[in-house]
Amino acid sequence: MKIEPTLATGDEVSPVVAESEALHERVRRFARASLEQPPEAGEFEALALAIARFQAEHIPGYQRLVEARGVLLERYESLVGVPTEVFRLTRVAVHPASLDVARFETSGTTSGVSGEHALRTLATYDELAVAYGWRALTVFQDSARPIGPKVVVALAPPPSSTPGSSLGHMMQLFMRCWDGRALSLTPHGAAFDGASPARWLASPAGVDVEGLKRAARLALERQEPLLLLATSFALVALLEALAGAQIPAPRRTVVMFTGGFKGRSREVTRGELTQGVARVFRIPEEQVVGEYGMTELSSQLYEGSLPGSGLSGPPGVYLEPPWLRVVPVDPATLKPTPRGEVGIAKIVDLANVDSAVAVLTQDLVRRDESGGVQLLGRRRGSRSRGCSLSFESLLAPGRPA
Repeated sequence: MKIEPTLATGDEVSPVVAESEALHERVRRFARASLEQPPEAGEFEALALAIARFQAEHIPGYQRLVEARGVLLERYESLVGVPTEVFRLTRVAVHPASLDVARFETSGTTSGVSGEHALRTLATYDELAVAYGWRALTVFQDSARPIGPKVVVALAPPPSSTPGSSLGHMMQLFMRCWDGRALSLTPHGAAFDGASPARWLASPAGVDVEGLKRAARLALERQEPLLLLATSFALVALLEALAGAQIPAPRRTVVMFTGGFKGRSREVTRGELTQGVARVFRIPEEQVVGEYGMTELSSQLYEGSLPGSGLSGPPGVYLEPPWLRVVPVDPATLKPTPRGEVGIAKIVDLANVDSAVAVLTQDLVRRDESGGVQLLGRRRGSRSRGCSLSFESLLAPGRPA
């Protein structure tokens, strides 16, 4: 995560920043209220349109895209999505680079070219990530037994070695908010060690199995849940390294995984992964919970499989937070597909105030019977005509696609 100077206390706030701050506050208020009860009809749509108009006014490329589509941003159904490929080719932000507090980098694994998602503030990202992540990854108890802290570690390299990782930022955020202590049997009050190698248990050399065992023993000593945050790739590597061995852990251990299921030497299915991980920690498969996010978004989706959590849904089905919507669309026409049919994911994320409130991905998705989202992998082949039009419109005039 690259840090740049932002406005200092006492600096004059520009009208763009003032409008951005007002929209961020509206989004946070909407998110807090919608986690307690369903929002009013049309409230999400109205806020999404307000953010889209703000972005069209201050991002010339987005204004060109809107004009190319021939829409006026008066109806939610006409909301134009920014292809994720555009983040690899040009800056998508309402504010100048001097006001960035973070630049999350795309991996570049598909096209070979990385991109950036610039954020002027992390306040909305952080609050919403913690609020929804807590619901998805916590087993709630009754009021007589309040929820305590967790021991939180990650099968991932430390953020210092991957400074532009949005996933690394989110993992460190969870460590700080849900643990916030030294990762050792030291007296209470010891300083939080969010960058400690004892928390980040993966590197190019492989996974730190012994470090994971130490974290599990610490959770047992503290009588607290262990929360392991990981990529699917790292979990496959863990299974290969353990070769059938187990790691004793608290019965309320939860494992969050994200990403595809390709390992070093083979590709595993989701079922194989969850079964293998559950066997390692001797926990039910339902406590292995999938997460879906991307650098170009500020919000995440989770499976609702964890019993007793704040979410409920079948395994393999991802649930949106109230401030995000996934719309399967036809890749050529960009119109919504009928319920149950496959389309590419158009995602409206209210937390993306300063970049693109709607993004158009190449991820294939489908709505299942419960209303949740099934992830079906990446779309193969060249960009469709509809995507190409969006792609070209966002580039500066004269710049080649």
